[in-house]
Amino acid sequence: MSDKKVSILTAFKTIIWPRRNLVFIGLFLIVISNAANFVGPISLKYFMDDVIPNKDMTMLKILVGLVILSILVRAVTSFLLTKILSVQAQYLISELRAQVQKKVLSLPIRFFDNAKSGALVSRIMSDVEGVRNLIGTGLVQLVGGSITAIGALVYMLWISPSMTFFTFIPLAIFAFIALKAFKIIRPIFRNRGKINAEVTGRLTETLSGIRVIKGFNAEEQETKVFENGVELLFQNVKKSLTATAFMTSSSTFLIGIATTGIMGIGGYKIMYEGLSLGDFLSFTFVLGIMIAPIVQMSNIGSQLTEALAGLDRTEELMNMTPEANEEERTIVLESIKGDIAFNDVSFAYEEDKDVLHNVSFEVKSGNVVALVGSSGSGKSTIAGLAATFLNPLSGTITVDGQDLSKVDLSSYRRNLGVVLQDEFLFEGTIRENIMFPRPNATENELIKAVKAAYVDEFTDRFEKGLDTLIGERGVKLSGGQRQRIAIARAVLANPKILILDEATSNLDTESEALIQKSLATLTAGRTTFVIAHRLSTIRKANQILVIEDGRIAEKGTHDELIAKEGRYYNLFTYQARI
Repeated sequence: MSDKKVSILTAFKTIIWPRRNLVFIGLFLIVISNAANFVGPISLKYFMDDVIPNKDMTMLKILVGLVILSILVRAVTSFLLTKILSVQAQYLISELRAQVQKKVLSLPIRFFDNAKSGALVSRIMSDVEGVRNLIGTGLVQLVGGSITAIGALVYMLWISPSMTFFTFIPLAIFAFIALKAFKIIRPIFRNRGKINAEVTGRLTETLSGIRVIKGFNAEEQETKVFENGVELLFQNVKKSLTATAFMTSSSTFLIGIATTGIMGIGGYKIMYEGLSLGDFLSFTFVLGIMIAPIVQMSNIGSQLTEALAGLDRTEELMNMTPEANEEERTIVLESIKGDIAFNDVSFAYEEDKDVLHNVSFEVKSGNVVALVGSSGSGKSTIAGLAATFLNPLSGTITVDGQDLSKVDLSSYRRNLGVVLQDEFLFEGTIRENIMFPRPNATENELIKAVKAAYVDEFTDRFEKGLDTLIGERGVKLSGGQRQRIAIARAVLANPKILILDEATSNLDTESEALIQKSLATLTAGRTTFVIAHRLSTIRKANQILVIEDGRIAEKGTHDELIAKEGRYYNLFTYQARI
């Protein structure tokens, strides 16, 4: 992954500038709001120097009216800022989450093999949240506050240049400390995102595997793993809090020095240089207005740093190459016949560790090819390549004569159906799970798929039938029931190419007998890849490939391979004896 950091300039170009109209409205509102802040201190000067000494009731009424008006302006602008910017920031967060989720789904299967689902959830949901400080009130307050501080500075210089210059010494020191602190804080926030994702990922795994954990009495060890992760997160937060606290305490100390110095200098000027009490009080209050955004810097600066750190990690995901490379995959398949050929295909999950070695075979449209062999021989890898979940290291795979590596993935997968060994079911009803590939399928098409996979054999016994809720991952069903739902889903999808990876492995003898009846219907007219350990399930395959150590050891029909009395014969007779 890229270590490239998202700069404030990049964030400005991609996030802030496209929404510049809203940001400018926000800046205008905050400048108006902060300008209203000046009404109080300036009114105080006239109140002390003119109204009180001259007992001027008319001027008093005007001043009171102006102060009330300024309070109203600040209240209205505060509401509008939240309404316009905070709501827009939340909209942007939801928009970014959708973009990141879409990007993640476009990444190749191998990315997910090396990533924890919980960690990805954290990256999609949490990493983009900090962006609210770029579009929300955070950045606008910082910029608007800086403009206000310049206005306050001009007013203070007008009252007393010497007092103003004195305040600059501690403020300059604070600015230097803040810049150094932000350089330290950003990597801490960036690392926090990684730790948070890891902890969330482990927690998700723990909850998903609760039966295994309880079955092996491993609650205590899982608790320790989680506690270690939480401790790492705590140490990270402690570092950022320490840095932020140092900035805050530095600002408190240096601003305290500034105000104390102003008290001394101001007192001297009142007594000996003719500075009016109104000017002194006005200067002091305006100094507070100037200092407020500087004090806010420690808080807002941390928020912006956190936002950029989150965007760093989001940018890493967004820059990844999707599996559907549009520049290379230019062939769109309007229709598929289903002829598939492997030509000298090799594949490796790790460099220099080939799993497949120069595999070549052809499957004619509508034929069934069975892949058999010991565990780890390469059967599932061949199926993964045929499904385009994986790409060959060398050699080519063709569909109807077209190089599969150049075919548009969407146009190919529209014609693909997959039933896996550990089939995944979504939380919801049986009906929703079967209709997943075709949500708009008719009731008649649904019933046909249900009957083809003998799902009705058990749903008819359920009170709510196909509308029965199955729980997360289908935990309320038996393995055989889940597998039949998965097969019904594949039937409803009506694919031209079907991949059955140990599709009958979780079935009891009775269920398997039912599925065997439907396999003829399921595979009719479809190019089918069948992976099965139970060799009795593949006797009628048009072609059987015996895979050993990533190579095709034998090839032929059941009868041909039995007659050879080779590896297939040994496997078959061994199983028959068990």
